Order: sequence, then structure tokens, then C-alpha cells
Amino acid sequence: MASLPASTARTAPEDAPAAHTVGGERASTGDGVGAIKVLVPGEHAMVSLLGTRDELLRTIEDAFHASIHVRGNEIAIRSEDPAETGRVARLFEELVLLLDRGHAIDRGTVRQTVRMIRDDADERPSEVLSEALITHRGRTIRAKTLGQKRYLDAIRENTVTFGIGPAGTGKTYLAMGAAVQALRAKQVNRLILTRPAVEAGERLGFLPGTLHEKIDPYLKPLWDALHEMMEAEELVNHVDRGTIEIAPLAYMRGRTLNDAFIVLDEAQNTSPEQMKMFLTRIGFNSKAVVTGDVSQVDLPTGTRSGLRIVGEILDGIDGVAFARLRSGDVVRHHIVQRIVEAYEAYDEASLRTGAAAADSRAATSDAATSDDATDGGG
Repeated sequence: MASLPASTARTAPEDAPAAHTVGGERASTGDGVGAIKVLVPGEHAMVSLLGTRDELLRTIEDAFHASIHVRGNEIAIRSEDPAETGRVARLFEELVLLLDRGHAIDRGTVRQTVRMIRDDADERPSEVLSEALITHRGRTIRAKTLGQKRYLDAIRENTVTFGIGPAGTGKTYLAMGAAVQALRAKQVNRLILTRPAVEAGERLGFLPGTLHEKIDPYLKPLWDALHEMMEAEELVNHVDRGTIEIAPLAYMRGRTLNDAFIVLDEAQNTSPEQMKMFLTRIGFNSKAVVTGDVSQVDLPTGTRSGLRIVGEILDGIDGVAFARLRSGDVVRHHIVQRIVEAYEAYDEASLRTGAAAADSRAATSDAATSDDATDGGG
């Protein structure tokens, strides 16, 4: 069998003569059934690829219409659809490349790799999922979906990036990771992290304590993210020196923020005026990331969300990018993705029902107007 570099899985048509074995090619057995063998390089334990008790293999089998048989380091793939056989072979090749790059394979990695192969994405899963942002205590922060990778690319390439999407898509976490990376690389001199102090549908009443003690609960998610990316001593030193500042959005008015990486979180709870105020704070050599979920607005009834309309205002401006994350980019427990998808389906159905009702009312009104005109003409 022809050999390939050890850094990739080797694929060959099942039962084909050795002279015709070419890595990565699809083959048909002649009866319309596609069959391919994948040989996994010996330096990888099969358990790291297939999971404990083959749990990852079962996830792969559930995702494709193909039979998969493993014997030693050889994986035989067979399907009535040769294209499906090729997709499964490509999946294993990408997973082996991820192992080569030190990426541990879990169910989330397998699901995202399957999704990218199914969608026939231009980017290779092994490249999207292996790019590290920062590492802390042996834990690497990186994009886990194609949408997240494009989000991080937008942050790198633009002055202002809007990360808009549902809960669990890593909007804030990745923005914080990019901010910490920029600070450590000395691309900026300070981090400024801010949120609007808006209650999430509850009236908490008068809170005791100093001003900082009153607003600290609103900013706690930002502190939590920083604690996962920095040692406590390092974080305290940065805060004491003013290198890292976490403050409510109201504190931004009147300031010019130079040499800073600025993150505005929960931006769906800004008014249009607050959004404009924030965006006009950006100074020289600064970068801003604005994150939010337009499906979870906590503003008083009748107040427009600045995040809802900013896309219409800033669309097409050079240096401004909009990264829109979807339910497929949710990286929390898989039940969160299902919940988000259910809410999206419900909202879409409600919109269709509302539109149909509006059309019906308009048709009734038009008919009544026509009858009145006829009666009047008589």
C-alpha cells in the first residue's frame, strides 16, 4: 500500500490492488457501493480517536449512513453512497490531524467536525479547531466551531467587531481571550471591559454598600472570565496598575480610549444613544468588540436596543465587521443548543403566524373598502 506522511491518516479503496491505492481517494466496488479503508498511523492510540468504549465511534456512526468496522489501526468504511463513504474517510483524516496537533478529541470536536464536513465548508476542521488563542494552566482557549473561528478572524482584522448570537456561543469568552492575548503581546496597553447595568427582568430594589459594591454583581461575568485566563496575582496587579479596568457603561461617557482593547458585553441592553456614545470613545491604536444576544433584551418596554439597529447604521463601513453566531456555534451542554434551536423555531413560527394574520386583516379591509365603494356608486 502506498505510504503517506505519518502526520495524516491514510485512506485507500477497500480491496483495490496496491498499485491503485492513493491516499484520500474515493472508490466504488462496482456494485454502486463505496468502500474505503483508513489506516491510522501507529503513534496514535485508537482509544484517543474512537473514545472510551467506542463512544466517539458511535457518535460518528449516528451522523452518517455508512457501516464502519475497526480492526487494529485499520478502519473500513462502506456505504451505498460513495460520496458518504468519502465524507466519513475525510472525517477520520481530519480527526487524526487534530491528534497530530495535540488536540484532544471529544464529542464536541467530533460533532463540529461532522458539521463542517456535512456543510462542505471551505476551511479544514483540523485548521479551524486547532488554532490556539491563549493557554492557561494547561487549558487552551480556542475556537470550537467555524463560526467562532470567523469571529476571531474578524476581531484580528477589524477595528470594531460585533459578535451577535445566542447564549452559549462563546461571544464574550472569546472576546476576553482575544483581549488578554493582545495585552500579553503588548499590542495594547490596557483592557477596558464594560457592560450596561440593566436588571434581567427583575427589580432588585435598593442595594446596600458603596457604588462599586452596587455595580459589581452586574460585572461579575467579566471577572469570572478573567479568572479563567489569568492567575489571581497577575489579575490583581493589572487591576491595581489600571492596566485592566472593568466598569459600567455609564463610566465611558466623555472619555477617549487610546491604546486599549475594549469589550462591551450584553450590548443588546444599550439604547441607540448609549451605543453611539460607546463607539465614539474609540481612540488611536484601539480595538473594540461588542457582544450581545438580540433575543434577550432587558430594556424597558418601548426602548429600542442599540444592538438591533447598529447593523443598519454601520453596514459597509471599512474596519467594522459583524460576526453572527448561530445555534450550531453553541458550545455549552448540547441541551443548550437544542433549547436555542427550539426558541428560534418558535420565534419564526410566531412571525409567520403574525404575518399571515396581518395579510388576512389587510385582505378583509380591502374587501370592505371595495364593498363600500360599490355601495356608494349605486
